[in-house]
Amino acid sequence: MSNSSIMTTHVTPSKGQKVQADLARTWLLVNAVQPDRFGPADESAADVVVYDIEDAVAPKDKELARKNVADWFAAGHTGWVRINGYGTPWWEQDVTELARYISHELDGPHHNGGLLGVMLAMTESTDHVNETAARLPGVPIVALVETARGLQRINSIAAARGNFRLAFGIGDFRRDTGFGGSPMALAYARSQFTIASKAAMLPSPIDGPSQGTSGKVLTEGASVASEFGFTGKLCLLPEQTATINEGLSPSQEELTWAHDFLDEFEHDGGQIRNGSDLPRLARSNGIIELAEALGIAWCRPATSDNYTSAPTDTYHY
Repeated sequence: MSNSSIMTTHVTPSKGQKVQADLARTWLLVNAVQPDRFGPADESAADVVVYDIEDAVAPKDKELARKNVADWFAAGHTGWVRINGYGTPWWEQDVTELARYISHELDGPHHNGGLLGVMLAMTESTDHVNETAARLPGVPIVALVETARGLQRINSIAAARGNFRLAFGIGDFRRDTGFGGSPMALAYARSQFTIASKAAMLPSPIDGPSQGTSGKVLTEGASVASEFGFTGKLCLLPEQTATINEGLSPSQEELTWAHDFLDEFEHDGGQIRNGSDLPRLARSNGIIELAEALGIAWCRPATSDNYTSAPTDTYHY
């Protein structure tokens, strides 16, 4: 991961959310019409489990999906929910029902299960975020931007008071715009997510999902996401999560580079020597802090003299 960074505002991890939501790499969408999938999702390697009552659910099954999630929360489980877009016939029912299950963990260490956050589908304006936040007070909102209109307004959406993080709904965006799925075709759109997130001082954004379970495809998808500054990725299957977690985590080569740079920097007196030291110092500390937050131990690779996959920076003299 060449864009390692550490955030400053964390949502405490819990069951249904194994990693702080601002650092979470894998966001596993689970069709809420199929509650038999809830347990396996919870046991998977996913950093965050998102029970989907939106895109995966036919209109006739919305009520059933909502009930399944409510029953899951009532049984003591926690998790995130992808809700229907503001202005749809189902948004009102979604927020009304979920407001009953806001996790007490949002206010303290004790909870009996419940809602940890929502992913708001088809976000196209600040009003969509703010109206949702007003109905779900204190609940983090990931704004899922999936249309050309949403992308045009992404800076204001990112800055919306209730917004916690941005996510890229690639499938619907491509359907709306006619773009292809190659990294080049989506380069502008992806760049806008990262720039808007950083300008609004949000955690790095969440990329759209990859298809299938091929290790090569998943690794390439994680690499593209990282190259564009994304540190999370939507997942469609539990089998995708472990590979994507690895692809969006600091590698042992990166950790070795970071530790060696810091050792060299301290050996030279800990003083800035040239224009590259400050960005490299920040990146080194970010890599190490992120690895610690994710529970990744450093083990120097046998070939640590070669840092071809480690971060690179422009040198300024």
